[in-house]
Amino acid sequence: MSREASPPVVVGVAGGSGSGKTTVVRAILEQLRPDRVGVIHHDAYYRSFAHLPEDTRAAINFDHPEALETELLVAHVQSLLNGEAVDVPVYDFRTHARTDRTLRVRPTDVLIVDGILVLAEPDLRELMDIRIFVDTDSDIRFIRRLVRDMGERGRSLESVVTQYQDTVRPMHLEFVEPSRRWADVIIPEGGKNRVAIDMVVTKLASILEARDPSR
Repeated sequence: MSREASPPVVVGVAGGSGSGKTTVVRAILEQLRPDRVGVIHHDAYYRSFAHLPEDTRAAINFDHPEALETELLVAHVQSLLNGEAVDVPVYDFRTHARTDRTLRVRPTDVLIVDGILVLAEPDLRELMDIRIFVDTDSDIRFIRRLVRDMGERGRSLESVVTQYQDTVRPMHLEFVEPSRRWADVIIPEGGKNRVAIDMVVTKLASILEARDPSR
């Protein structure tokens, strides 16, 4: 089939910070042909706060929907659905600013869009064919976030805990957790739930097989 006749199947993967979304996406990619599956991360679309003093940037509520330029992500997904490549921003989490680099993403048969708020945004949600929510206990999510932010982003223990209490947990309760009602599939325990992941992979594999031009 032509690209015009078969736009990408858009899969949304949501869940709280540290829930295991990345592990789920990686597990899906490992079982499918990577040249036919594309991935866009919502957190690449954080607004650039380079114009603000460094201490002010650190105090921004990055877990609120307004911190993200979702309208640009929606435009990019629409472009990919139309068969057009897009240039995704590259964000620096250490400086809380976008870099001057971009990542070229081309249309594929399956497009995965992941992020804590992807199911909470109506315009984005409406573009999805399959909606997944990764559900993991809050204590596990906090530990994973703590390890990641201290190890990968150079954060202090105090800053991670303060941010979790002040913004991460409240925003999870206000925006992320309620968005699970829009999910077609809920995956408990994230990447450890091989049964649920295999079910999703089987569905996507059938879609790719139906679109295989060699058939």
